[in-house]
Amino acid sequence: MFPLTEKDKPIARLLFSTGTCPRCIFRLCCVDFHSPYKLPYKDLIRELENFLKTEDDDLILEATKPPLKKIRLQDGEAQIDDRSQNGGEMAAVNEDENLILENPYLNSCNICLGILQEFCEKKFVKKVCQKVDSAGYEFTNLVFSVSFPPQLSVREHAAWLLVKQEMGKHGLSLGRDDIVQLKEAYKWITHPLFSEELGVPVDGKSLFEVSVIFAHPETDEDCHFLSTSCPDCFKPAKNKQSVFTRMAVVKALDKIKEEDFRKKFPCPPNSPKTFCSAIEIECAHGAVFVAGRYNKYSRNLPQTPWIIDGERKLESSVEELISSQLLTVFKAESFNFSSSGREDVDVRTLGNGRPFAIELVNPHRVQFTSQDIKELQQKINISSDKIQVRDLQLVTREAIGHMKEGEEEKTKTYSALVWIDKAIQKKDIEFLDDLKVVYLDFFSLFYDSQKTIAFCCSEFLHDVSKSENTFNDKRLERFLNFYPVSQSFKEFCARHFKRTCLSSYKCHYHLELQLHLTPFLLVKKKKRFPYSTAISKCRQPCSPRSL
Repeated sequence: MFPLTEKDKPIARLLFSTGTCPRCIFRLCCVDFHSPYKLPYKDLIRELENFLKTEDDDLILEATKPPLKKIRLQDGEAQIDDRSQNGGEMAAVNEDENLILENPYLNSCNICLGILQEFCEKKFVKKVCQKVDSAGYEFTNLVFSVSFPPQLSVREHAAWLLVKQEMGKHGLSLGRDDIVQLKEAYKWITHPLFSEELGVPVDGKSLFEVSVIFAHPETDEDCHFLSTSCPDCFKPAKNKQSVFTRMAVVKALDKIKEEDFRKKFPCPPNSPKTFCSAIEIECAHGAVFVAGRYNKYSRNLPQTPWIIDGERKLESSVEELISSQLLTVFKAESFNFSSSGREDVDVRTLGNGRPFAIELVNPHRVQFTSQDIKELQQKINISSDKIQVRDLQLVTREAIGHMKEGEEEKTKTYSALVWIDKAIQKKDIEFLDDLKVVYLDFFSLFYDSQKTIAFCCSEFLHDVSKSENTFNDKRLERFLNFYPVSQSFKEFCARHFKRTCLSSYKCHYHLELQLHLTPFLLVKKKKRFPYSTAISKCRQPCSPRSL
């Protein structure tokens, strides 16, 4: 059923005469149901011409047709002459009719620039689907996005002003939001075609995206007059090649007065000589997140690549050992590694392991069973004896956020072996049995081979325990500490700048980290020192009992 009615005929005739395609006529006549847009373009042209045809047109067409004559053999040359004359006239009429039908294909629409003509047909959809198939992605649904040249908004605005003026003559009004948006009409037509061709549904929430970018160089200057009328809408940006973005143009069209627009841009817009072109067809898959826990058994392995001034200090890292396997299996372009905290290069991570997550960017393979993930975990563990991975699983982006939030709420268990150069008495460390909560307020200027950190900390430990061993008359102590932040743990156990509790002893240590993440309830906080007070107090050496 043809969607236009008699009241739409003046508008449709006006637009069609200025070079507007049938689908754009539907949009400007506020046809908001899908089925008319999905008809083949040839059928739309034919039905629109029949709709716009008047009785006068029928009389004119009938007058141009020659009278029918019977062929008689006895008439001879006279009949041959008549037949030749009639045939010539019929050929002329047929040529005129064909020209009427073919002209819409030869001319680009003056509003959509051919978007709703050439690029809604099955031929173009098949071209895009061939690109998708050759890209080699796994997907169960897709989202189809398009980027139109910004001058389409200018041309649509000009057509709207023309229709608004014509409707005003009949006492009718037309709001800017009443017309159907070009992108909406385009989706109504193409989405079913893509679903049929690829065999998967089109879903706006899909992680797999097929995008097409259109351009029309012939009309690029259509937007330029707006920069003089609304200069505040077009400000250069670092990452944008042109100031005439779609959002900037739409903003300017909202601000410019109608009379100013009519003076600087033709209403209706001129018909272009060429169609739009699809300059880019791209496929991309949203990031996939893999999470788990890792144990580190080497004292010569950093968490992330250790590179200073372009020179690699160590040959590998935890990040690289895990991600190299994931990149290969998921066929991803790149990755981003994150974890719940980090350990020093010479610290082992034991126990349940440290939580980590890897964001795999633009993966081509995304469909995995639980058995596939188990085999992938085993593959990572076999590849190196420096690390082990457990609890490997696919997670959502939201789960990664929860992992980062947990850094502020978790506790960690540290186990440190401390060799003390001089023998100490048991009574020297009896005070540890009575410690439940320990507050450390100190100013630290922390150096290592990669960075210098100046900070004022107020930290606390709780549930401090110990075990004792004797080795060659030297005291060997093992401290188990639940401690929220590891930055100053070595300072607590060792003699860093003589600022912490055990700094009165000369300690040489190896630090083993056994990490267990458990929630805890924070006791009432002790009043912290002001920054300046913390510096003066913490620069003085303290004895163990000063805690």
